[in-house]
Amino acid sequence: MDKNFGFVGCALQSPANGERHGHSHERRREVVVNGTRVKTVDIHAHCVVPEALAIVEKPIRNAELLMDDTAARMQAMDAQGIDVAALSINPFWYHAERDAAAQLVQIQNEALVEICATTPDRFVAFATAAMQYPDLAVEQLENGVKKLGLRGLSVGGNVDGLELADPKFDPIWAKCEELDILVFLHPSGTEPLEKSGRLDGNGYLSNTIGNPLETTIALSHLIFEGTLDRYPGLKICAAHGGGYFGSYANRSDAVCRTFPQKVGPMPKKNPTDYLKDGQLYFDTIVFTPEAMRHLIAESGADRIMIGTDYPFPWTTTEVELVMDTPGLTDDERIAILGGTACGLLGLES
Repeated sequence: MDKNFGFVGCALQSPANGERHGHSHERRREVVVNGTRVKTVDIHAHCVVPEALAIVEKPIRNAELLMDDTAARMQAMDAQGIDVAALSINPFWYHAERDAAAQLVQIQNEALVEICATTPDRFVAFATAAMQYPDLAVEQLENGVKKLGLRGLSVGGNVDGLELADPKFDPIWAKCEELDILVFLHPSGTEPLEKSGRLDGNGYLSNTIGNPLETTIALSHLIFEGTLDRYPGLKICAAHGGGYFGSYANRSDAVCRTFPQKVGPMPKKNPTDYLKDGQLYFDTIVFTPEAMRHLIAESGADRIMIGTDYPFPWTTTEVELVMDTPGLTDDERIAILGGTACGLLGLES
């Protein structure tokens, strides 16, 4: 197994880091697996559009989310060995009134297209939609994918406190299935879970355990409420390795056997089967080779894609994580590094 990289630079997170380390003009690291140059794709890369934030008077909390300096973003990608970033915007508009939500999403989706057009070989993007108004969201999704060329849909883990599995959202999932696009699911916050105050205190628990927990809840409802069964062509990539679901899905199988009266209508498959059947995908943000090995064992290497969470510095070594995970074939590494993402996003590999 050849782990050679064409160039190894420091893992940058901002221009300031590059200047501090004396690497203001990093060359792109080329990722090579057993002599084959691999296109790497980051499925989990954040950004914001300030004009959209202004509509709901939301402040910009992290300047690195802005895309007015794509050179700085590409410098960080180059240092980490990332060829293509799939941009998404964390939902902050699910409480907005209809007219504001319509205007905001239009501004965002058009801005995402403009950003990607500046460097089409480095950026693609997920469409945004006003999920709280499903009829409007369907129109926005149709326009975003068919007319603007966006590659999928990004959604939060809940819609202003309402579960994604609520039948209200079925028209959106039907449209996603019809368009044959990937849905990127990222937790949108744990406010509904924080009312008790148990996520307060030290440890940044609202994010550290709260974000993976919200994703786990969302995926579990999508299975147990029958959403994935109603829309077998629906494809969802869950951030942060899918939260805790992949690590403990066997308990969901067990509840079907042990307490069937508590389950209601049974899912058509064991919950663990949804990990492997092509409906659920996960990013690599699980931090260690052993955690990655376990997620792959539960779901399959062809269900995993690189995610960096840029610009949030939880990790800057996702390529290395894939290369260091034991027991993978070359083809499996290539799939995780970018092959699977290229297929789902319609990119040339």
